[in-house]
This record gives sequence, C-alpha cells and structure tokens, in this order.
Amino acid sequence: MAKAKKKKKAPGSIALNRQARRNYDFLETIEAGLVLTGSEVKSLRNGQVSFMDGYINFKDGEAWLVGVHIAPYDHAGYAQHEPDRKRKLLLHADQIDKLTAKCEQKGLTVIPVRLYLSRGKVKLEIALAKGRNVHNRKEELKRRDIERDTARQLAGYK
Repeated sequence: MAKAKKKKKAPGSIALNRQARRNYDFLETIEAGLVLTGSEVKSLRNGQVSFMDGYINFKDGEAWLVGVHIAPYDHAGYAQHEPDRKRKLLLHADQIDKLTAKCEQKGLTVIPVRLYLSRGKVKLEIALAKGRNVHNRKEELKRRDIERDTARQLAGYK
C-alpha cells in the first residue's frame, strides 16, 4: 500500500493558514502567546485546528482570537472545551495599541497565520495584512505560472 502524503509544515509547526497568503498581503508579522485550556493544547498537538474564518479582534485593550476552531480532545472526559470560543492573545500593551491604531486608520486587518510550538508553549504568528481583491489574486497566479514555466524551460537547457 502507498503511504499517504503529509502536508509540508515547518519544524515545530502545528498548523498553517494556507488561505491567508492567497487572500492577503502581509505587512508585518508578530509572535503572540495564547491562553488555552489543557484539552485545547492536547488537541492542538494532534493538529486538530481550523483557521477557516479566523481573525483578531481588539476590545478593551486586549486582543482576542475569534473564529478559529480547535476540535474537542477525544480523551478529555468531562473537562471538554468549547471548540469555537474566543481565545485571549498574550501581547504587550504597546503592541496592541499599535495594531489597533493601524487597523482603524488604514483599513488593515490582523489575521492568524501559523500555530507552532516554541519551548513547549503554543505560539500564534499573527500578521497585519491588507486584503487582495480578485483582480490582484488573478495577476499573482498568472505571474507565478509564468515564473514556473520559465524555470522549467531554463532547467531543460542545462
């Protein structure tokens, strides 16, 4: 039997938001901690997370991760967590103030990019991003196709 291919991810990486790079242009990225329960950490270590509609919300000087689904852990027993609850991000106050100001003024958004383990702690890479419209996405796909074709042709001449 053939082995199932695993999706490529960076070492220590738990999950990657693949749609983010397609739909947004990243201006800057920041590492943030997460306030999680024990069953959430166990579920994350199993890779059971979905970034589908995830974004960062700022309220009362705090940053919250909204719309990220962490599946319930099978062996948690009675101590299950709510899969779609808001999760508090651990950021410095000046980082929160800076991100809040940029989101309000320039029409930018903050999105989750990647979950990973760093020294035994779950970290979230967030990005200040500007949304792409459909026209920009199509041009980006065309540009990548042209680059891929030229690379193939150049490889054939060697």
